[in-house]
Amino acid sequence: MKEIISIAPGRTCLFGDHQDYLGLPIIACAISLNIKLTATENGGRTLNINTPDINEKRIIHIDDDTTTISKGDHLLYALRVLKRHGCIPNKGYDIEIIGTLPINAGTSSSSAVVVSWVYFLIEAYGVTADVTPEFISQMAYEGEVLEQGAPGGKMDQYSIGLGNIVYVETGDNFSYEIINSPLEGLIIGESGIPKETVGLLSKLREKAWEAIFCVKKEIKDFDIKKAKREDLKKYLNYIPDTLQPYFHAAVINHDITRKALVEFKKEYPDFKKLGALMTEHHNILKNALKITVPTIDAMIEGALGAGALGAKIVGSGGGGSIVALAPQGKEQQIIEGIKNAGGKDAYQVSVDPGARIINTTKKVNV
Repeated sequence: MKEIISIAPGRTCLFGDHQDYLGLPIIACAISLNIKLTATENGGRTLNINTPDINEKRIIHIDDDTTTISKGDHLLYALRVLKRHGCIPNKGYDIEIIGTLPINAGTSSSSAVVVSWVYFLIEAYGVTADVTPEFISQMAYEGEVLEQGAPGGKMDQYSIGLGNIVYVETGDNFSYEIINSPLEGLIIGESGIPKETVGLLSKLREKAWEAIFCVKKEIKDFDIKKAKREDLKKYLNYIPDTLQPYFHAAVINHDITRKALVEFKKEYPDFKKLGALMTEHHNILKNALKITVPTIDAMIEGALGAGALGAKIVGSGGGGSIVALAPQGKEQQIIEGIKNAGGKDAYQVSVDPGARIINTTKKVNV
């Protein structure tokens, strides 16, 4: 019977948290922790899914209608999107989904599941489109975000699907660029506090757009993508005090991301500068958007105190994880610094090449 193994890594955001839903760019990278989906033909008409990491099982009947789907059912939404591209299930599989990614920790385990699922469906049933990493990423984004009217952007699906370090222009003129600079010394620190995603993202997106619209009322051709740090004081005059932090964060974090891209593109990037930009980015997320919690703040201080070049919270906030950049030889010291500051766990990761099918074989029953 045919066996398919689909791998999708997690991701960490280096620059641009809370920017992609504004159409602003991000720099993220896939990391060497992953979701592994193993599917074996079962001769029936059902997809029997076992997810032992969360102790759940479900059965999807491939002949069932997918016009009505409960919100949050990413698997069925992704299947519905793929059906529009000729991906029509015609045989059943027994499927196991396991992972080394921490759950609800800000490393995008849910998007990794969706990307691995999309890759499996395409491998199992085919599509009428050209299958590229960009197509995989877009299908996952449509299933997880667009189809459900969810508040997220494209960062998670594209950084997982494309792999490596990637700069993504997330707005209407969407584009991406793979950054080939080596990046050693990435440390992930888990807080052990579940992150808050949908509610927090919705609130921050709404407040940021309210602030932007206040400026657009006064400056008709205003474009947040062209706003400069040095003009921030002028723009803030048009915005109520309660909304100013959201606009301030959007402009400063966009500036930080652009500076980081310039550094990454150099033949020999200055990782001290990149680390300093990471920490500056974190301070905006902490002080303007207020998405951190005391444990996260302590972990950041623990990492920096142990010698990290920079550190920041990752993801939507309210918990989750941090990423730190360690100079060579100080990786373990920084790991211990994060743990001693209250982190549930910390470990070094490397940059991953992205989602992939690693095995498609024929097993013969004897």
